[in-house]
Amino acid sequence: MQRRAFLLAATAATAGPLLASRTASAQAAQITGAGATFPRPVYERWGQAAREPLGIQLNYQSIGSGGGINQITNRTVDFGASDAPLSTDQLRQANLLQFPTVMGSVVPIVNLPGVQDNQLRLTPEVLVDLYLGRITRWNDPKLAELNRDVRLPNLPVAPVYRADASGTTFVFTTYLSRVSDAWKSGPGAATSVQWPSGQGARGNEGVSNTVRNTPGTIGYTENAYATVNRLVTTQLRNKSGNFIKPEMPAFLAAANTADWNTPNFAADLVDLNGADVWPIVSPTFILLPTNPAADKVDASRNTMRFFDWAFKNGDDAARRLEYIPLPDQVADAVRTTWRDVKAPGGQQIWSA
Repeated sequence: MQRRAFLLAATAATAGPLLASRTASAQAAQITGAGATFPRPVYERWGQAAREPLGIQLNYQSIGSGGGINQITNRTVDFGASDAPLSTDQLRQANLLQFPTVMGSVVPIVNLPGVQDNQLRLTPEVLVDLYLGRITRWNDPKLAELNRDVRLPNLPVAPVYRADASGTTFVFTTYLSRVSDAWKSGPGAATSVQWPSGQGARGNEGVSNTVRNTPGTIGYTENAYATVNRLVTTQLRNKSGNFIKPEMPAFLAAANTADWNTPNFAADLVDLNGADVWPIVSPTFILLPTNPAADKVDASRNTMRFFDWAFKNGDDAARRLEYIPLPDQVADAVRTTWRDVKAPGGQQIWSA
């Protein structure tokens, strides 16, 4: 598969419109968010597109889900972002509302001389063994048996993982725990785990850059980073026993099985049955205070206005970055929950 190329087009403008644009940008209301690196590409794209029609400027800090949870709990930003959903008790204790924005996929990435995109086949068992340190060289017989048509290099395996508290790590390790009792009883599933081997890097950006620059590495990242950076991804055998390429039809096959009738929209799309399903798909979430302080009421309202605009106008941009938009009925259900966000006097902040 030839990956889509995304080109940033520079637009020439006259001095008058440019000055007007700068003035409008300076007058725009600003909302600040922090957290997951998983959705950063689509949030930045939405922020660029929404600034002029909404008069809202998004400042999003891609610091990892753990950092986003901490910052919104401490109320140092207007909203937090996490790929790992919070429990009902956690949300209640922190007076937070949780809602999804898009779905995305986590994909293995490798840097192996001579191995092309989606050429390498991995089973769940082999993927676990690579990260447990049980397979230490890329020409190991287990890999050679799966990849008879691929010339595997005689290089040491160098796993790369997230060094920060990460929702992407939570999704990836949830998958590893479901396909391996050894992983489940060992490192387990969390935003941070004790990795048996390898090296850490911060953010999806850090993992992507490390793998791109280091032969012999294997990492995991949100698919948009692999696509935009033209990284080499792998096939992965799914629960139905089929080797699947990380492509949009396989992501959609997983998304179409999602059950959103779960508390706080915490739909589970990891290791699902289905002949064509990519096995590591997840929603990503926004965390919004239900009790904003008086000086944060406008920012809270503007945060909801921003994501309302994204649900109505942002699907094409999400698809171009290979995210999966929410179904319309889920976006409508999200808007309903926004009624729970109240100003200090008890007034409802959101109005359609």
